[in-house]
Amino acid sequence: MHEEAELPDNPLHPKPTIRSCGAPEVHQRLLQNPEYQSRRLEIERHLARFLLFGLESAREGVTEIPVVVHVVASTPEGNISDAQVKSQIEVLNRDYRAANPDISKVPSVWSNLTSDTRIQFALATTDPQGAPTSGITRTTTKTASFGTNDDVKSAATGGADAWPADKYLNIWVCQLGGGLLGYAQFPGGPAQTDGVVILHSAFGTLGTAEAPFNLGRTTTHEVGHWLNLLHIWGDRLDCSGNDDVADTPPAQRPNYGKPQFPHISCGNGPNGDMFVNYMDYVDDDTMVMFTLGQAARMAAALDGPRSTIGKMIVPTPAT
Repeated sequence: MHEEAELPDNPLHPKPTIRSCGAPEVHQRLLQNPEYQSRRLEIERHLARFLLFGLESAREGVTEIPVVVHVVASTPEGNISDAQVKSQIEVLNRDYRAANPDISKVPSVWSNLTSDTRIQFALATTDPQGAPTSGITRTTTKTASFGTNDDVKSAATGGADAWPADKYLNIWVCQLGGGLLGYAQFPGGPAQTDGVVILHSAFGTLGTAEAPFNLGRTTTHEVGHWLNLLHIWGDRLDCSGNDDVADTPPAQRPNYGKPQFPHISCGNGPNGDMFVNYMDYVDDDTMVMFTLGQAARMAAALDGPRSTIGKMIVPTPAT
């Protein structure tokens, strides 16, 4: 069976017990390139103008983003099923449309901040050459595990080449080392490495997915980075961090596991850290919301550096 059997612990790849995201490491590496620095500055200037003048997104209705999932596996377990891939797309659509049933876990003080981002996802139906596709590619690799150096994103280094990043959200699913659950590339990086990478046992809700990361929220988190969201504590540990979103409270550091409300840091009482946010480091069953401000930041990304991707789906007016 490929569905619910628990995988034995592998001493070479121990099961992650706390969330670890490699997006900041990738960002710092790319910042060594002056062109990336320049693009990131312009992206943030665009965002600042968007928010300062209260601009509405140019995209009406809902934006549907085509996804290609590159399954890169060195073992039978890593070659996850189509059903596991589809379960992840279902999670993304619930989470980004605020249709996840566990949104009821949001403390009442923040319930008015929960947001339908008007973004949804679908496996690609046409490949870059125009041929029909399932939106899933499969690559057998001799590489036992990958890190944040983007080797998984190139056939030449044991992975799979990206599809054009201006048309598709590329997601690579593989074995990651070092306890890493996933990583993403912010807008403005090289096209050939654009997308997100997810540990196969933290992808989707069935098959190899394992608690406490078995509800697909690692991908929700990393796609948030791909759409220009930062961690809610701003990747500083001294209360000086800032995620550039006005309606997420300041936080000193990441929260792990299942905190109890309120968890206070950085003088943010009485409500404390918004640990139920998808951009914190809590377990999958504890992160349940994006805010209105985060939705606006993602909309700015889709109007700016991600403007070529996705199609607008305008809902039919009610009769």
